[in-house]
Amino acid sequence: MATVAQAARANTYNLNDEQLHLQEMVREFAAKEIFPLAPELDEQERFGKEIFDKLAELGLLGLTVPQEYGGGGAGYLEYALVVEQIGAACGSTGLSYAAHNSLGCGPIVYFGTEEQKRKYLPNLTSGKYLGAWGLTEPGAGSDAAGQKTTAVLNGDHYLLNGSKNFITNSPFAGVFTIMAMTDKSKGNHGISAFLVEPEWPGFSISKHEKKMGMRGSPTCSLAFDNVKVPLANRSGEEGSGFKQAMITLDSGRISIGALALGIAEGAFREALKYAKERQQFGQPIGKFQAIQFMLADMAMNISAARHFVYNAARMRDAHQPFKLEACYAKLHASEVATKVCLDAIQILGGYGYTRDYPVERMMRDAKLCEIGEGTSQVQRLVIAKQLGL
Repeated sequence: MATVAQAARANTYNLNDEQLHLQEMVREFAAKEIFPLAPELDEQERFGKEIFDKLAELGLLGLTVPQEYGGGGAGYLEYALVVEQIGAACGSTGLSYAAHNSLGCGPIVYFGTEEQKRKYLPNLTSGKYLGAWGLTEPGAGSDAAGQKTTAVLNGDHYLLNGSKNFITNSPFAGVFTIMAMTDKSKGNHGISAFLVEPEWPGFSISKHEKKMGMRGSPTCSLAFDNVKVPLANRSGEEGSGFKQAMITLDSGRISIGALALGIAEGAFREALKYAKERQQFGQPIGKFQAIQFMLADMAMNISAARHFVYNAARMRDAHQPFKLEACYAKLHASEVATKVCLDAIQILGGYGYTRDYPVERMMRDAKLCEIGEGTSQVQRLVIAKQLGL
């Protein structure tokens, strides 16, 4: 019985030779360098900096960043392939990697000035530091327009005040893209984006969140107390921040879909392996129809999720509208990941409920994919709006 990964290697998904090589290279790296460390990162709630140093050596940080800024110049399909394989080994590492690329590097590539790109992107792509993005606030989650953080123009700089929470990669980030209100009277159109460095006076990082899953990916709160942000560090025109955020999230949903896809594949591999090895009533439990049906559904749903994710990435690479397809990918893959992980635990039985096996960690990691970068409910609202409802 072939695994879903084997089906991908058979090029069911019409990947070219370079994409297949990249996929296999990252799969082997993840199996050797990431998967063995995943339990430790989870238990100790420790960020795997040593892994990111090696990802930098492989040229995988800033994969979609143009080459003139030190990036790989690759497409979003290649990026999705990498996120998927990392996520299959460790959800925490996959989340930090995805946040660095799509939320850290992405907005600077899309909206930054040439000076901003030259200043920040080479350090991000080399792994000198990570990138992070600040939109969510204690009172502004799904209601992203409800920003309370403010930026007031004062001569040649802005004074930034307020707070952000649930910010991935905070302790290791060298630059943050922060959303703030510059004109409250304009609502969404009064939000602007700024590139903020953590060393600036008045900037502080606090409250390392104690999370259910993704525990090896640091998530913290940020506070701004009269932080002086140079005018040159505004990203785009004043008032364009909300539009920038929505564009960033469209691409980010593909990467979270790829992450969920990877977690699902990782759990499926463990369940399939166990079903072939575990003996009950004189034969492997994979010989029992009840287990076969569960594994068949897992394989089918993972394959469907992969088609959603790859299709959204291909449409983005082709410069076609992809908002709807990104929502499909994120919504379907994240819900499949949770279901696959729960079924994997069921197949492993009591062992699946223990930390001796990785599926319980994968289940805890998978749940975040239904919440971050737009909950499943928000995805359905966006899809309905795209349908003209």
